[in-house]
Parts: sequence; C-alpha cells; structure tokens
Amino acid sequence: MSQRLRGERCRQQLGKNLAPQVGLEPTTLRLTAECSTIELLRSAIRLPLQQSEPLLSNSHTLALTRRQWLFLLAGAAAAKAPEAPFYRDKHDLLYYLDGSGQRHAVQSEKDWRRRRRHILENMQKVMGRLPARRGIVRVEQLEEINEGPYLRRRIRYEAEPGDWVPAWLLAPPGKGRHPAVLCLHQTVRIGKDEPVGLGGRANLRYAKELAERGYVALAPDYPTFGDYKIDVYAKGYSSATMKGIFNHMRAVDVLQKLSGVDPKRIGVCGHSLGGHNSLFLAAFDSRVSAVVTSCGFTSFPKYYRGNLTGWSHKGYMPRIAEIYNRSPEKMPFDFPEILGAIAPRAIFINAPSRDDNFEVTGVEDCVRSAGAVYEKIYHRPEALVVEYPEAAHDFPPEVRTRAYAFLDRRLNVAAAR
Repeated sequence: MSQRLRGERCRQQLGKNLAPQVGLEPTTLRLTAECSTIELLRSAIRLPLQQSEPLLSNSHTLALTRRQWLFLLAGAAAAKAPEAPFYRDKHDLLYYLDGSGQRHAVQSEKDWRRRRRHILENMQKVMGRLPARRGIVRVEQLEEINEGPYLRRRIRYEAEPGDWVPAWLLAPPGKGRHPAVLCLHQTVRIGKDEPVGLGGRANLRYAKELAERGYVALAPDYPTFGDYKIDVYAKGYSSATMKGIFNHMRAVDVLQKLSGVDPKRIGVCGHSLGGHNSLFLAAFDSRVSAVVTSCGFTSFPKYYRGNLTGWSHKGYMPRIAEIYNRSPEKMPFDFPEILGAIAPRAIFINAPSRDDNFEVTGVEDCVRSAGAVYEKIYHRPEALVVEYPEAAHDFPPEVRTRAYAFLDRRLNVAAAR
C-alpha cells in the first residue's frame, strides 16, 4: 500500500474519533492499529507531532494543537461525505445514482453536474487525489532562440516546492495578447523536444506549427521523459497520471500569468500519451476551453480486448493492477465519461481507422455516448468533432490542418499565417 493511500485511510480513521474529543486543546487521540505509526499520522495531516509514551503496543497518544484539530476536522468531513457510486454502465451517461443506489434520469445541467462529480471522484479512486494548487507558480527562463515567426524559450516552472518541470515556451514576438495551447508529447524519450520540432516525427510538431500560426505554445516534459527526472511515488503520488494532471494544471497557471496570453483562450493538444493527458487535464480543469486529442483513447473493454496491462504500469496508474485486477468491468471510470465530463467545451478527436493501440470502434462507442450529453443536455453537438482518417497511429497533415482550424474557431482566433 502506498504512503498516500495509507495516509488517506489514516485520515478517515482519525475522522471517526474526532467528535468526542474536539473540546480539548491540546488533547489526545488514540489511533487504531492500522494507523498506529507516527509516520502515517504525519502523512495524513502533514504537520509535526510530538509522540508520548505508547498506551498500548499498537497505539500512541498524540498531542494536537488547535490548527492540527482544524485540519483533522476537515478530514472528518471528507470521511463522512458519501462515496461516489459504482456505475456498471459507463456508456449511458444520461442517468445518475443517488446515495441509496437508485437510478435517476439526467434531464438538466444540474442533474449532469451530479453525474460529472461522480466521474471525477471515480477517476481519483484510480489516479489518487488531485492535490490543491497553492501560491503563484515560479518560472525561470534558461535560454532564448529566435526562430523567426516565434521565439523559442527553454524554461522551467515550479509545480511544487523544489519540483521544477522542464518545458519549451514558443511565443510570437512583439506585444499583444494571443491564444495559447498546452502541447503534450507522446511516449517518446525526447519528450517536449518532439512537439517543438527538435527531433522525432514530422507529423507530431504541433507546438511548432501552432506557434507559426500565432499561438503561444507551451510544451512540458511528462514525468521521466526528456529532462524531467522524478520519482512521483517517492513524492507521495498514487500514479504518474495524477502527477501529470497536476503539472499540466500548473502549466495552465504559467500561461495565464504571461502578459502575452489571453487567459480565457487556452486550449490543449496532444498525441497518444499526450492525447489522453489532454483529456485528463480538461476533465479536471475548466480553464481549458478546447481540446485536440490524437490517438488518445478507446473504451477500456476494447483496449487490447480488455487487457489493461498497458494502463497499469508505473508510467500510468498502478492501481489498475493492484486494486482493479486490470479488468474493465471493475474499473470505476471509462473514456465515455471523461469526454462527457468535458462538455460543453469543444473537443476535436483524431481516431485513425488502423490505430493498433486504440481500437477505432471503441472510439466510436465513446463518442456516441458522450454525444448524448453534448446534444441533449447542452444542445451543442457541434462542439464534439471526430475524424477517422485511413491511417495508423499517426496525426496526418490534413487532419492537423483541420484540428488547427477547429482551435482557431473555438478560441476565437484570426490566425497569423
């Protein structure tokens, strides 16, 4: 069991014991055997505590200050919150389950927000909890190269204290506010270098091409790729996926603070690894107005005939193996729900017919399911666009051209050509 998961369990156990103790300051709290170590309590509340003599071999007495009690009370409230229910049918998005498991039709935006909240909670059961973003993100510029239509700056930004994410920032010269796109790379050793055209495949230089159209483009490294050497599990994360989501949200923070960016016109674009990371980011971050996802997903039952091994290694979500046995039937979420969670914001999907990674009929199933939310709840079916080119796992030039035009329309851009 990871330290973060143990900490979450400890926090829930603490919550059960708070009510009879809250009048004491400082006071003591007896922990059960499962959460008996001081290290687990520190993990749970992230505050220094003083250990006294143990009362029993499997428990400790701990002195807590008022500030620590306030933190624990918040944990108690979270522990008492009803857990998101398990949805067996993840393709029918027009219903939600109440606290007793009763099924109700989704007939309004208010109803959909309830189902959407369950989707995000169920994603976090697999990915781990999304950390809170605190403070203004720090950015350092390390290098600048004039590429003619744009300036290419090597930067790094501090996602968390002491955790600096390497990135390329491409920006048009001169003044004025521009739309911006976060450009997420595929599974490739050079990471961020490929989208900016410094190696890799010519069809995946979308950061470079968007910058040439007048966009600000930010291309960060995903954990362990490019120049970003990090052990996300040593930092307490339950998945590299959640660390990626958090880092990408901080990248949106970086874009929003730039004087040359319109903070209300931000999109995300990615291929393969970057394709599903684009969807994950947009599901959790409503500041993202438009998404381009290339070769990024299929339904879990149609991913290698339901074998989720490729999703369960340390580069993604180990809990898929550890808790859910790599089984689509046991998974708390699936991609139809993620697409629906982004609605009514715009999504462009590139799903080649011969993609060996992400089987195309599974993509069709997901789009059909999410389309019900776009059409029946938000009355914006045109915001969900999908193309099925005759290609393998690739982002063909003609599809990229239409994807960029899609971003131009959705981000209200008169692109510089």
